[in-house]
Amino acid sequence: METIKTIMTRRSIRTWTDEPVTDGERKIIMEAAMNAPSAADARPWHFVMIDDPKTIKQFTELGGTEMLIESTFMVLVCGDESKETYPGFWPQDCSCAAQNMQLAAHDIGIGCVWIAIYPLEERVEVCRKILDVPVAITPFAILAMGVPNEVLPPEERYDETRLHTNKW
Repeated sequence: METIKTIMTRRSIRTWTDEPVTDGERKIIMEAAMNAPSAADARPWHFVMIDDPKTIKQFTELGGTEMLIESTFMVLVCGDESKETYPGFWPQDCSCAAQNMQLAAHDIGIGCVWIAIYPLEERVEVCRKILDVPVAITPFAILAMGVPNEVLPPEERYDETRLHTNKW
């Protein structure tokens, strides 16, 4: 798939088959995450891969996350401030990694949805508790994935009223 086509056709998929995401597909997705840009190339991230159904089920109680019960593979993206060269940039860096994961997943036929964790302290603490995330590491987002059980058409989101040139 071409990059532009991947970007323009990616949609948040919230229903999956019970077919597992293969080890090869997981590696492609995680390689894409770790090839994301980051401030000063600090790469202030860690990733917790989750495929145990009992563990996945625990995340269905975050609120609006009931669909996660169908996911066969999830990744918790975490920020590590101790790795930063320029303090405060880790959320942007983790966002880049998460977006790369979504695009890579879509490109290889895996459906993905981004579940926001940070800065919602309750969600951060739930992730820490379920996955034993150290206090020095901040849970940022969950990317829930699986073989899609739905096909969503591309959406036209281009809006010229949001463009400004040289000044507002």
